[in-house]
Amino acid sequence: MSVLTFKVILILILFLVSLLVAAYSTWGERKVAAVMQDRIGPNRTGPFGLLQPLADGGKFFFKEDFTPANADKFLFVLGPSLVMFISLITGAVIPWGKSLNIGGESFALQIADIDVGVLYLIGMLSIGVYGILLGGWASNNKYSLIGAIRASSQMISYELAMGLCLLCIILMSGSLNLSEIVAQQGTGKIWGILPEVSGMNWNIFYQPLAFIIFFVTALAETNRAPFDLAECENELVNGYHTEYSSMKLGLYMFGEYVNLFISSAFITCLFFGGYQYPGIDWVTENWGENWAGVLSILAMFTKVVIGILIFMWIRWTLPRFRYDQLMHLGWKKFIPLSLVNLLITAVVMLLIHR
Repeated sequence: MSVLTFKVILILILFLVSLLVAAYSTWGERKVAAVMQDRIGPNRTGPFGLLQPLADGGKFFFKEDFTPANADKFLFVLGPSLVMFISLITGAVIPWGKSLNIGGESFALQIADIDVGVLYLIGMLSIGVYGILLGGWASNNKYSLIGAIRASSQMISYELAMGLCLLCIILMSGSLNLSEIVAQQGTGKIWGILPEVSGMNWNIFYQPLAFIIFFVTALAETNRAPFDLAECENELVNGYHTEYSSMKLGLYMFGEYVNLFISSAFITCLFFGGYQYPGIDWVTENWGENWAGVLSILAMFTKVVIGILIFMWIRWTLPRFRYDQLMHLGWKKFIPLSLVNLLITAVVMLLIHR
């Protein structure tokens, strides 16, 4: 098998997995909410309600596609399309597992192993703001526009703290390449003193404050509760997608859940070793490269699913912020804390490498 053929197959698999995870995240969200509220949740469409996402998708396809008379029709369509497109291409630089050996040749489970993978991800997430802003502005509705402005200002504000946390990881690893950042978390002793266990030298042990700030900013970036002020119906009807219906609304919703999936995978790569798991070197030596690769994929997706469940748990636990509280937290709390953490990291790295 050629590298090009493998990459094409990997792209198709990642595309289908992203859509599948996004679809079943809606089912999972309802089930998590039902458990926390002592309800049953979806249980009519298929066994355990597992066909509910297909029913929801069918409803979106067959609902009337309405476009406001005074809307900018091209931008009205471009907004949700851009959000969905950007969400789907962000997973290209994430290493989803150890390499697999096929026909005597090793293939990396990463579509694009680029030297600036972290920068690419942040850039793509930033472009997603335009999809929301375009949708709100093109609708020619004051509530949509206010929701879009709120969403974009919130995402831009929290990107600053997120970027400062990323700088701490970049300083420690000395690289912007995600595969290198993940690989470095597979070797070494935790804090340089504990017994060495392959696959367990995760960045969360060295950067707990950066992880907390990064995780909360990820909630804000994906417009998840308690940072979902951009689309709260009690203040802004339905936010930036008030005038959307049918599959255009579906693209916004699916884009949000794909972003949730990619954000959880990004956090896993940065702080929890990505596909690394305890004893990965032992498995590679004794069971072979392919078994280690399969287990690494399972480890990666287990961590990602746990992250998604935590996102959902927070949604049904915490009340929504007021907008002034949200901006106060981002500018007056997270940015100063991130700067202090970055300064401490820089000083420690300087002392270590002197």
